[in-house]
Amino acid sequence: MSGDVTYTGSYEARRSARFTVRAAAKINLHLGVGAPREDGFHPLDTVYQAVSLYDDVAVHPADDWSVTTTVAEHLGEVELPGPGENIVDRVAELLCAHGCAPGCAPQARVEVSKTIPVAGGMAGGSADAAAALVALDRLWELETPDDRLLEIAALLGSDVPFSLLGGTARGLGRGEVVTPLTDTATWSWVVVPATGGLSTPAVYRHFDELRPDAPAEPPSAEPVLRALASGDPYALAAALHNDLQAAAIDLRPDLGDLIDLGESKGALRGLVSGSGPTVVFLCASAESAREVAAALAATHPHALLAHGPVAGAHLVEMD
Repeated sequence: MSGDVTYTGSYEARRSARFTVRAAAKINLHLGVGAPREDGFHPLDTVYQAVSLYDDVAVHPADDWSVTTTVAEHLGEVELPGPGENIVDRVAELLCAHGCAPGCAPQARVEVSKTIPVAGGMAGGSADAAAALVALDRLWELETPDDRLLEIAALLGSDVPFSLLGGTARGLGRGEVVTPLTDTATWSWVVVPATGGLSTPAVYRHFDELRPDAPAEPPSAEPVLRALASGDPYALAAALHNDLQAAAIDLRPDLGDLIDLGESKGALRGLVSGSGPTVVFLCASAESAREVAAALAATHPHALLAHGPVAGAHLVEMD
């Protein structure tokens, strides 16, 4: 690519600007999956909840484009995208295409700090994309309207619009058609990352193998919606649902063993998060979550405490 991003602010202002945006991990409280459509995508009826595990994206002015990533110790050894292959690179390309002069090239130094499990079914990549959208839009002073940011987010991936919004929301279509939900409760979770990721396409392929008779319409999220409205963790535990869980456990039987272990230690319900392999446990209270995490520590020392719902992508630092 050639050319430069067109800035509306002064050279001095944009040379000294620095923005850090934080975005949260997600849990699918309900993930209903239908048979693949003609375009190959599976129709979904899902309920997302943003929980208090975060990735930060910091952007700095620069004369060229670079992305570096640091990974929290509890995530272990992970495979990161190569140069030019990070979803943040795609964010920059789309923002340039939709908000800048034709042929412009992105200019920024981007630092991604990850604490959300990588390839773990918690939308860590989508969180990075959402945070980068907000941060780069600020750095480049594009002032993109919120509805336009959501449209760009949908081009980046099914979970990215929700990562922008946060809270608790229902997702239809491929998950990208997002409607915020009223959720006034605070839900307590234990999150257990697994070593080694699971490929989302591989899990969906295995779902198709296990469920050749899957209906065209995904199972409805209505039971989870009623449980959320009640504010009762026992009701929500009974309603949690993930159509991909059987496929994920078939590929990784240790996930089923982990769910059994966590429930035996006092969790109300264990669930594979999205396509896995992260396992999440809903607990009756924050105190109960601490007890479950402590009980799992002998075999899973990186069991993490989280609560939800929390905000979507938001600015946490500006210099």
